[in-house]
Amino acid sequence: MSHVSKIELEIQSLEDLKLACKRLGFIFQENQQSYQWYGRSVGDSPLPEGFHVDDLGKCDHAIKVPECAYEIGVVKRGSKYILLWDSWHAGGLEKKIGKDAGILKQSYTIERIKREAKRKKYQVREIKQDQSMRLVLRLS
Repeated sequence: MSHVSKIELEIQSLEDLKLACKRLGFIFQENQQSYQWYGRSVGDSPLPEGFHVDDLGKCDHAIKVPECAYEIGVVKRGSKYILLWDSWHAGGLEKKIGKDAGILKQSYTIERIKREAKRKKYQVREIKQDQSMRLVLRLS
């Protein structure tokens, strides 16, 4: 049984999402209209708000994560995008993107901050510490 849920992250920039995917070794599949999920039943699991069971598996773009059976759907809602994924363990996504997609969220946030900082003429330096990342911003 599937557990399709929304990743709690508002995507404002597809370019930053693409960079986050590249950083993690994921493949952003532009204009792919469906994403791979269990595809049969969600049982009693609640659907993401604003979605009907017929919407599951449909998207505007997708993210392929190597060595995972399932994909992440990138769905346009208004001027922003949301990410949908099937967190059922057999699909393998949680192992690669982290609990509650924490690894993907961190990567997107880093790319978003770097873009904004550079736009405002800051120099950006990344410092990796164990499994965390520190960004140092300096006025140019």
